[in-house]
Amino acid sequence: MFSQDILRLAQQIVATAAERGLMIATAESCTGGLVCAALTAVPGSSAVVDRGFVTYSNAAKQQMLGVPEATLIANGAVSEPTARAMAEGAAAQSNASVSVSVTGIAGPGGGGPDKPVGLVHFAAVGPGGLVHRMERFGDLGRDAVRMAALRVALEMLADRAAS
Repeated sequence: MFSQDILRLAQQIVATAAERGLMIATAESCTGGLVCAALTAVPGSSAVVDRGFVTYSNAAKQQMLGVPEATLIANGAVSEPTARAMAEGAAAQSNASVSVSVTGIAGPGGGGPDKPVGLVHFAAVGPGGLVHRMERFGDLGRDAVRMAALRVALEMLADRAAS
């Protein structure tokens, strides 16, 4: 289902989390659960993956992750503050000490001048703190944007698990 590079990265994350006794949660919007699916494709992942939140709507971000309505109104769903709140909320609403969030515009529609198709915000929380990353993948097509976002989210999760 996933390419070998994605599976290797997911295996690395699961192994590191197991070694360090860390639990993982994901908070996903435009990836629709792909990050959690990649992690759970790894045998033994049940020891470290607590849960995945697919929060496609603003209401779900608020209800499931505690993203403040004011954050969504002021910045929109695809923004650094929202990505940070999603990652923090995933950790707070689970048994996880490591989490990653993804929120972006995969396309083909939905983009605009300030937030074009291919814009994705990420945040990850772990023992080493909270980090944010923004990528402008461009209008590569929906599947390509989602797969590129999956790779970045796994890289950030690997970094936070190891920090």
